[in-house]
Amino acid sequence: MPDQTAEHLASLSCQGKHILLGLSGGVDSVVLLHVLATLASRLEFQLSALHVHHGISPHADEWAQFCLDLCAEYNIVCKVAHVDIQPLRERLGIEAAARQLRHAALAEQDCDFIALAHHADDQAETLLLQLLRGAGMRGASGMPLARQQDNHILLRPFLNFPRTELLDYAQHHALRWVEDESNRDDGYPRNFVRHRVLDLLQERFPACRKTLARSAQHFAEAAELLDELAAQDGAGAIGEGLLEVAALSRLSASRAKNLLRYFLHQCGMPMPQSKQLEQMLHQLCSARRDAAVSVQFGNWQLRRFNGYAEVLPVLPPFDPALCLGWQGEETLPWLPLQREVLFTQATGEGISLRQLGSAPVTLRLRSGGESLRSHPRAARRSLKHLLQEHRVPPWQRERLPLLYCGDKLIAVVGVAIAADFRANTNEIGVVVSCK
Repeated sequence: MPDQTAEHLASLSCQGKHILLGLSGGVDSVVLLHVLATLASRLEFQLSALHVHHGISPHADEWAQFCLDLCAEYNIVCKVAHVDIQPLRERLGIEAAARQLRHAALAEQDCDFIALAHHADDQAETLLLQLLRGAGMRGASGMPLARQQDNHILLRPFLNFPRTELLDYAQHHALRWVEDESNRDDGYPRNFVRHRVLDLLQERFPACRKTLARSAQHFAEAAELLDELAAQDGAGAIGEGLLEVAALSRLSASRAKNLLRYFLHQCGMPMPQSKQLEQMLHQLCSARRDAAVSVQFGNWQLRRFNGYAEVLPVLPPFDPALCLGWQGEETLPWLPLQREVLFTQATGEGISLRQLGSAPVTLRLRSGGESLRSHPRAARRSLKHLLQEHRVPPWQRERLPLLYCGDKLIAVVGVAIAADFRANTNEIGVVVSCK
């Protein structure tokens, strides 16, 4: 096990890098700690650990102290992250809420790699759970040995080893670990599969955990091929969070669904159920051209505008009387769009800084009847026509920041600047954008 782990880490060029171990204190993560601590000097990587304190068990404080003491014996830095599952518990359930917060806590750490102690038995359980949920090819792929996640690479070095090998290793090296009493509670879906389903299957199929893990690998290879097909089908049609609807219309139903799944995954959206995906595809491709297509899925929404599909988070309600004063800040939060308004100085660009000093500068929302003259020789245009002309999506029009100097509308951020407030060629200007 240490030799194969060393080979896996060497293939990822871990020399000189920082590996953070997710340490629960259970036997699996304790074995991984021992293996990584043994390899750290040979492979020349920095090792630290993070214990996530969920506060669910009455023994949670003891487990956290155990992890701190154990890492001290190895002379390894260990941090404890306290999380509160209550806000997510009702919506996600205890298991999913704890998992989401655990991954979020790990992702916040400053490191190159995050190592987790999942093994082949975990992979088999994950496959069965995903199949019982009706997962598609991607869901049935289980967990990969390594994958990029944000700024880290997530590692699971033990994924090809059964739990019995980890137990043998722990006993051979006289390791100490803690036992989570919740692991015996088969009211949790994973524990039910682990203790009731897989144990029963093993009576008839002794190698079931190993073969299920192998099946997950086959699904992963098939999912990779489907992604390659989607990338070919979407070539030139996907960019900057947009998908050209015509690309979907040209494909068979199966390939169109595959491309839409691929696009949603690229946007970071959780996978919808089959019926939801079919509804999305139907509305995108079949609704009349001027229809305002909007399909909500959890905290996300899929919209169509100007021939393109766009995925974005559901925006919260906003105060139509919102007014933010600007006094030279580089950024101001703009909650209606869940973005920031950026102010950048540049010579000969944007809004004249000199003129901005003539009256208080504020950011406001549209209230009706606004107009603006964006070119010296042009007539004043209503804000409604400007937004239509610049093809601003309808769901953004009421939320766009409008920049005022005193009572004068001088810019619609990202759309137009009033002609008499533009910076001259050699004048310092302020470029205002929304990111």
